[in-house]
Amino acid sequence: MGAGQPRGAADTGAGPRFAVVEGVLERITYANEETGYTVARVDTGRGADNLLTVVGALLGAQPGESLKMHGRWGSHPQYGKQFAVEHYETMLPATVQGIRRYLGSGLIKGIGPVIAERIVAHFGTETLDVIEQRPKRLIEVPGLGPKRTKMIAAAWEEQKAIKEVMVFLQGVGVSTSLAVRVYKKYGDSSVSVVKDEPYRLAADVWGIGFLTADKIAQAVGIPHDSPQRVKAGLQYALSQSTDSGHCYLPEEKLIADSVKLLQVDTGLVIECLAELVAEEGVVREDVPDHDGQPVKAVYLVPFHRAEISLAAQLQRLLHAEKDRMPGFADVDWDRALAWLREQTGADLAPEQEAAVRLALTEKAAVLTGGPGCGKSFTVRSVITLARAKKAKVLLAAPTGRAAKRLAELTGCEASTVHRLLELRPGGDAAYDRDRPLDADLVVVDEASMLDLLLANKLVKAVPPGAHLLFVGDVDQLPSVGAGEVLRDLLAEGSPVPSVRLTKIFRQAQQSGVVTNAHRINAGLQPVTDGMRDFFLFVEDDTEEAGRLTVDVAARRVPAKFGLDPRRDVQVLTPMHRGPAGAGALNGLLQQAVTPARPDLPERRFGGRTFRVGDKVTQIRNNYEKGENGVFNGTVGVVTALDTENQRLTVRTDEDEEVPYDFDELDELAHAYAVTIHRSQGSEYPAVVIPITTGAWMMLQRNLLYTAVTRAKRLVVLVGSRKALGQAVRTVSAGRRCTALDHRLCAARAVQVR
Repeated sequence: MGAGQPRGAADTGAGPRFAVVEGVLERITYANEETGYTVARVDTGRGADNLLTVVGALLGAQPGESLKMHGRWGSHPQYGKQFAVEHYETMLPATVQGIRRYLGSGLIKGIGPVIAERIVAHFGTETLDVIEQRPKRLIEVPGLGPKRTKMIAAAWEEQKAIKEVMVFLQGVGVSTSLAVRVYKKYGDSSVSVVKDEPYRLAADVWGIGFLTADKIAQAVGIPHDSPQRVKAGLQYALSQSTDSGHCYLPEEKLIADSVKLLQVDTGLVIECLAELVAEEGVVREDVPDHDGQPVKAVYLVPFHRAEISLAAQLQRLLHAEKDRMPGFADVDWDRALAWLREQTGADLAPEQEAAVRLALTEKAAVLTGGPGCGKSFTVRSVITLARAKKAKVLLAAPTGRAAKRLAELTGCEASTVHRLLELRPGGDAAYDRDRPLDADLVVVDEASMLDLLLANKLVKAVPPGAHLLFVGDVDQLPSVGAGEVLRDLLAEGSPVPSVRLTKIFRQAQQSGVVTNAHRINAGLQPVTDGMRDFFLFVEDDTEEAGRLTVDVAARRVPAKFGLDPRRDVQVLTPMHRGPAGAGALNGLLQQAVTPARPDLPERRFGGRTFRVGDKVTQIRNNYEKGENGVFNGTVGVVTALDTENQRLTVRTDEDEEVPYDFDELDELAHAYAVTIHRSQGSEYPAVVIPITTGAWMMLQRNLLYTAVTRAKRLVVLVGSRKALGQAVRTVSAGRRCTALDHRLCAARAVQVR
């Protein structure tokens, strides 16, 4: 049985006969987004009690559509006769019943089941012809005004145009959702772009990578050794490396990766790389690696620019002659700290005191430390003193949840970095060097999450003379995006001053979560016996561990601790794939927390079904959505699902209502379970962490440490002691390829001279 296929999908046996089957798609019972493999039930005209099971390449087909399926008959030992689809095309239905079902399925914006019933009752078998040829006649239908009829006609035309693009792309295995994106990007030019410049798709259309574009290019006859293909492959290899966190790749590695990817001669790759450098498609520069050894680095242009810019902007801040908080240059610190003690009712520890002084006297500084070491109290103290001197303070964090928590901790307003900078479509910020923020002090929490591109945008917007304080735990996982900005700021020789808090306060020492986080960070096994807030459920089998994780998160923890399984409990897993991965767990958790109900509308897209009440997360940056864009990692809850207008609404963690058209649903994933990487910057009352040998390659100390430090009150580990031991023992394999630390230190050396 193939990987990721359900039990209802067996090979169709030896020598099955080729055939064509027509029918109406009634429902999809299983769909694997990654492979396109689908199991569905089709009405071939024998009625709802006698549906045919079809399996295979059906991704993109929607319930209600009439399909012409080309494939082979076969039989499954358990499920009986079935039809294996190799490719399909959609057809317009001919019967009144078929037309009613087709229109009512939600395929055409503006038509739901009720409106479909009215239209078909009025026009009968002529319905589709009327919509196609004489759409103005729709106004004859009771309840349809000019606005609705115009909308239906426009949606029908768009659907037709998209179908044309789909028919062309289907031959090369591109799904419906991607065909929609291609059409939205290029409109009537879609087919010509796909034929003549297929590699443009990888750069322009989200969801189409080099591999899909390459498949299309092959189908339209672009040669295997075409320079167009090799250059696109080189840029793809660099893009993949940025997805893994690297800002550049050493030239030798880039060439080797590209030869392997493209299956062409090394000489051709070297030649095309030289052409790309000459065309300024990429940048090649000699830099030292983190061990000081020289390396020829190749960058994509935006990352090279951002790295140089960020180093320069930090130097600009550090050496600004103006000081927007001059009152702290000669303050009487004994008096100031005594006043602060009266305000807060607590003393600062010596290292906290040092951090407060640093933040208020230096133009840029870093505060780092683990849980329970008083970072939050230190930040609150900095802000209290700054505001006492009438300073304008701005607080920000990379995610909505982190910003909300920062606001709660400080009692001051806080926003996401994106919202603070007012990022616009295309990614440009309203605030930058030419139009800086109006602030005397900018505090950025959860700075370990800041990637290179976002950090550069932020630092550019800080006005000369203002103070910038980065706060974060450098031992957590680095940012999802490229770079490891916080670690580079703390590198030996960095000109940015810093304080590391190390003392765990007595109150925090009573927390099993805090104690075990520090134990894990020190390479020691967590203590799980006799703890009130830290548990281990031992289960060696990965599949069983996945099922137990769902039971713990959906039933046991809510019952024992009175927590809401959707709002308060978060499953954090090392991987997306596998039986204890986020993909599989989300399906099971959705069944447990937000099950299907006859009265609850739902929408299937790819391999996911969305329902009102679902916990979801955005999986790409989209600058066009919401007030200031919606960004990778934003979490929310589905609050409305309108099948007639084909729209789903999500209320995000920032309390913003964001609409999604149904053809945009590949931007959303369920978030009952998320990977630990995606949980950065968030905090939850309780976390449940499956830790199994199935995730062996991912098990690392900083991964487990990050997961544990996401919990405010409770941690439950589910899995094997062997896997837990592996995670605690294994230190992360190595640093990312960045040169920010080198650029900062080099600039400092110039300043010293």
